[in-house]
Amino acid sequence: MLQALMNYGNGLDSEPGFKTREVHWCIELGADGRFLNVLPLGDGKRGVMLPRCTEMPGTNAGGKSHFLVETVQTVALLFKTNEEAKKIANTKNKHRFFVDLLRKASVSIPALIPVVSVLQDDGLFTQLREALTQHKAKPADWLGWRVDGVDPREDKTVQAWWREWRKKDMEGGKPNSTSSDQGDMVCFLTGNATQALPTHPKITGLSGVGGLSMGDVMVGFDKAAFGSFGLDQSANAAMNAEAAQKYVDGLNALIRNHSRKLANALVVHWFKEQVGPQDDPLEWLNGFESQEQTEAAALGAARRLLESIRQGERVDLGNNHYYALALSGASGRVMVRDWMEGPFEDLVRNVEAWFADLAIVARDGKGQAHDPKFMAVCGALVRELKDLPAPTSTMLWKVAVQRLPIPQPLMVQALARFRNDLVDKDQPPFNHARMGLIKAYFVRLQPGGAHTMTAYLNPNHPEPAYHCGRLLAVFSNLQRAALGDVGAGVVQRYYAAASQTPGLILGRLTSNARNHLGKLEGGLAWWYENQIADVMGHLGDGAPRILDLSGQGLFALGYYQQLASLRSGKKTSETAQGENQ
Repeated sequence: MLQALMNYGNGLDSEPGFKTREVHWCIELGADGRFLNVLPLGDGKRGVMLPRCTEMPGTNAGGKSHFLVETVQTVALLFKTNEEAKKIANTKNKHRFFVDLLRKASVSIPALIPVVSVLQDDGLFTQLREALTQHKAKPADWLGWRVDGVDPREDKTVQAWWREWRKKDMEGGKPNSTSSDQGDMVCFLTGNATQALPTHPKITGLSGVGGLSMGDVMVGFDKAAFGSFGLDQSANAAMNAEAAQKYVDGLNALIRNHSRKLANALVVHWFKEQVGPQDDPLEWLNGFESQEQTEAAALGAARRLLESIRQGERVDLGNNHYYALALSGASGRVMVRDWMEGPFEDLVRNVEAWFADLAIVARDGKGQAHDPKFMAVCGALVRELKDLPAPTSTMLWKVAVQRLPIPQPLMVQALARFRNDLVDKDQPPFNHARMGLIKAYFVRLQPGGAHTMTAYLNPNHPEPAYHCGRLLAVFSNLQRAALGDVGAGVVQRYYAAASQTPGLILGRLTSNARNHLGKLEGGLAWWYENQIADVMGHLGDGAPRILDLSGQGLFALGYYQQLASLRSGKKTSETAQGENQ
């Protein structure tokens, strides 16, 4: 996993001591040191991602700051209302370090003299603070500079000065030594001899899934139980600075540009060779962004792409490789929830199977429902999406990407939500994603099981449990045709019991059906009698006394698909009566 992340970082502008940051403000200065303006960067909500911002280790302790690009709080001493005195004092120390570092650099780099002047001149510094306050800059926003129209961050001379200063500073602090005073170790990623980097740069962007706003550690050891042979911090997974920076920059870039939140987890994915969004199967899982491309296009797109790979028309994709990573934060550390990789063709095949297995008739019986977005399938398991646990979403993601069986616990959740909706609501709007997931459970339950579970009603299904559900759907429509809207009807009163003990309940409902048939006119009564007789003819020796989990799932599908069939045929009440008369 780290090797793949490092390889991804190889294609980026990655170097120890530098980092891409989201910068919100730019201070414009004249060549003579005059303060000109404060320019907002970005769209007002997000800043601009700028590469080659300097990265100073250990800024949270010791009063150090980053060089040149820093936060509004550190540069201009702007604080939140009622800020703690301790934090104010610490920030003032960082501000002094920031100014002193720029002063040292300006000795050999004249382009930085205007920046030092504006920070040391009380009048200019006050103008800077007032301008940032008027623009409502936040203390945590990052701030850069432009001197005479040029950003010094991009100056090669400035970058070279920073490299040299950083090298001397690190050598003075002996950051490459380990507690065991070990000599050269083998780099975990490159295999070359190295001295272990004690602490690695932070992974950012996980604050929405349990991470810290300041970043989280991917590789590190802070407990004695994880310290082998006297090695501590990151020495147990020894890496050189370049390798560590590349995997960190790679993952940070993926989180910024190729991530998607799934409940309380974040999923990132990438490919060995670049793939456009139109050819990305994992983008199809989440639905198309364009309104012109409906969600129903996902299965067709997967099949077309798979066919082109098999025909040799897309050799570039056939030889490609995919990687997918599920992450969250936990107490300042990155939690890797799952890691997947494999051939690109396998990914396309698995995504195609996902949509094919989820295919289900629409609730009105008029064709198939649209291919659901992945989060719609997740949401079908809970009352509200915010209640979805991170392990559940990542488990379902793995099921989709690797074509695994649907776990039983997810089946239990789907059936529970289905029953609750039926009991709590009169004629509920059936959740297509939930019914598709229940169907997919049986398709993937055993090899060759797909022929017994189709998207539409299957009158010849071999399982009695399926036909018990069909019978309840017919009874429900019969009651509505005979009595109209009665509030809590057959389904609301009996579905839960009938789906678990049909042998005890369906007999009673059959007796009630005779009373309902007596209230209908001859043609319509005759039509319903045929419907009931047809379904009961598939029950064999009778309805099962008790249904297990699989039986309850088949019961739900039989009920849903029969109801959709009755709605599509329009042969339930008025039409059936008219034809027979």
